[in-house]
Amino acid sequence: MIAVNARQDRIRYRVRHGTLIIDLKEMHRIISSAPRRGGIVRARSILNHQVPANPSANQRPLTTKWSDPARYLGRLAARVRARMPVIGLMTAVPMTQLVVDREQSGAIWVECFCTVGVTNAVRAGDPCMVTGCDGNKPGTINIILVTNATLSMTALVGAVQVATESKTGILIQHKVRSTVRTSSLATGTGTDAVVIASSLKGLHRLPYSGTHTQIGAMIGRLVCRCVQEGLTRSQRWSQTRSRASSR
Repeated sequence: MIAVNARQDRIRYRVRHGTLIIDLKEMHRIISSAPRRGGIVRARSILNHQVPANPSANQRPLTTKWSDPARYLGRLAARVRARMPVIGLMTAVPMTQLVVDREQSGAIWVECFCTVGVTNAVRAGDPCMVTGCDGNKPGTINIILVTNATLSMTALVGAVQVATESKTGILIQHKVRSTVRTSSLATGTGTDAVVIASSLKGLHRLPYSGTHTQIGAMIGRLVCRCVQEGLTRSQRWSQTRSRASSR
């Protein structure tokens, strides 16, 4: 288990049984593409749960817990005693590769929790197909951002845009290739998710969050650092697994 409570204003989190549990304490407004309670909702905690790569690939018919991710994550939230209501994500990336970082400007801060795998990397517009199903090669980039700023609905959407642009910029910079068309550089993976959690206290109200705003610049720098570090950890993990399997 990992716990971080170093500073009073830092987000409390723990890792238990392959699950990142972020405790927001108070209700936050959240926009996300999460399988559990995605959309624009309010929640007190966020989960990022490690599952086997392509867990349902060999199940016929599809009748197990993997057939309904939202329900499975709801039961998991109860088992790990996460505060309700909860947002839930899934990834095949081990939580040992979790990247946590923070940006602060004056009284406003943004904290990032990121897991990175790119073995099902694709370029937006590639033909729709399932790739990256090797159980030894996890895919998915999950980006979770939490801020003490109170973002308008417009700013929430803008934060998603900036986070996505930042992730894509790093993938292109590192020449990550699409697994569908290897001649193309990837813009993400086929299972990426993003979560933006905004305070409801109203102490730091922000109407916009694009790249010409201070918080947009903060999000851009933060996501770039986290995705870059996540790529490094993913490559290191893959190399370690390759060496172990060749012995």
